[in-house]
Amino acid sequence: MASCDLCPRMCGVNRLKDELGFCKTGHQARVSGAFAHFGEESPLVGSKGSGTIFFSYCNLLCNFCQNYETSHDGDGKTLTDNELAETMLNLQNEGCHNINFVSPSHVVFQILTALEIAVEKGLRIPLIFNTGAYDCVDTLKLLDGIIDIYMPDFKFWDNDIAEKTCRANNYPQIARNAVKEMYCQVGDLQINVNGIATQGLLLRHLVLPEKLAGTREIMKFIATHISKNTYTNIMPQYRPCGQAYQIKALSKHITGEEFHDALNAAKQEGIIRLDKPRWF
Repeated sequence: MASCDLCPRMCGVNRLKDELGFCKTGHQARVSGAFAHFGEESPLVGSKGSGTIFFSYCNLLCNFCQNYETSHDGDGKTLTDNELAETMLNLQNEGCHNINFVSPSHVVFQILTALEIAVEKGLRIPLIFNTGAYDCVDTLKLLDGIIDIYMPDFKFWDNDIAEKTCRANNYPQIARNAVKEMYCQVGDLQINVNGIATQGLLLRHLVLPEKLAGTREIMKFIATHISKNTYTNIMPQYRPCGQAYQIKALSKHITGEEFHDALNAAKQEGIIRLDKPRWF
């Protein structure tokens, strides 16, 4: 944090003194919302919901982000460590099955500091790291034994697409290394007798128009280098948001055919645990 190298942006700013780098986040985390979320995958939601904490800003900043006001503009409220800890405890008290940190890559320091307080006060439900997969392996190693469920959204296979959409031409290699580390820590997703996930890797992948995400290549990598038993959610909800118009192919919704082609690609590459789609 004093010369920030928590994420692959490697900005080197002193965030302890509120110097701002790519993620525009200083010493304290900013949160846009915290509530029991029922729109996540069924093993996370159960009957009481996933205790989701949406962090403002992001270290990836995709130009088509569907939460553009939060990720790019920083809508939300700055929280102290104690306030963030209380937010976690309140979600647990509501009966949520887990604490779901959304866009956490740039606030690992703040999460760990708040967790020291929350655990001392009785936080005990599983913790989810819900990330765009642009994560440093060294930072992920700090989370070993702390995070129970890793939920990376592996977004792009092609360096040029990653550069055009989020100015991160190293994204594909970073994501591959990050997912490998996540899997090494927690393994395949484990689901208890009540249908609730307790530990493991849950992979997400957002299908983009005209196969820009490289779905088949990503699924082949997961099946070959991670595990064919990886619980995978192929997501069909892409819609043009933010500055998606900057890339012609992203200025439209995906079609039903494109989504079904992506599902078939995952199956053909050997992925056997696919989350049940809610659309199409």
